[in-house]
Amino acid sequence: MNADAFIRDNSELLTPPLVPEIRLHLASEVIPLWRKTEEELAEIGVPPPYWAFAWAGGQALARYLLDHPELVTDKRVLDFGAGSGLVALAAARAGAAHVTAADIDPFALAAIARNAAANDLSVETTGEDMIGTSDSFDLILVGDMCYERPLAERLMMWLRSVRSDVLLGDPGRSYFPKTGLTRLALYSVPTTRELEDREIRETGVWRLARDADRD
Repeated sequence: MNADAFIRDNSELLTPPLVPEIRLHLASEVIPLWRKTEEELAEIGVPPPYWAFAWAGGQALARYLLDHPELVTDKRVLDFGAGSGLVALAAARAGAAHVTAADIDPFALAAIARNAAANDLSVETTGEDMIGTSDSFDLILVGDMCYERPLAERLMMWLRSVRSDVLLGDPGRSYFPKTGLTRLALYSVPTTRELEDREIRETGVWRLARDADRD
């Protein structure tokens, strides 16, 4: 299946509640798209459509970057697990010198390309699993990635070892670390009960203390 065509046919250009400056190709109806991809997955390998939703952690982090552009201005930025590319696009709009959006899902990469074009922004994409890669970024951004223990543990071990600054957005996921973080902001993010267990998620933006900072 052509990823770009699937996104075109199964999404609408919408604005996330907390980040109206940026338009994204998102699912207007959550459950039908999720069910459709589950059915297609068994037949032709369409992955779950994480790219089709503006998750609370990503919205909070994107909002924070747009309100504090000095954090990204003229910097090389990585958006890890980019999904729709919302955080990457916010960094680009806020003045980053270069933005890389990383996601192992080829459908997410196609969505990011479409979303970048819709916002007239330039974002590089990669399907590489960036965990363990060399440190070539000034700033690493992570929105809402601590929802599974194995991924969260691998991710945090890598992030604590890099020399880059690291900012995370998280609405209280089960495997988000409890130590080694400084909260920078707290947002009430509108969401939907089709995705979450409540209509508003209290979502923090955090700075990670690197191993070197604690030595």
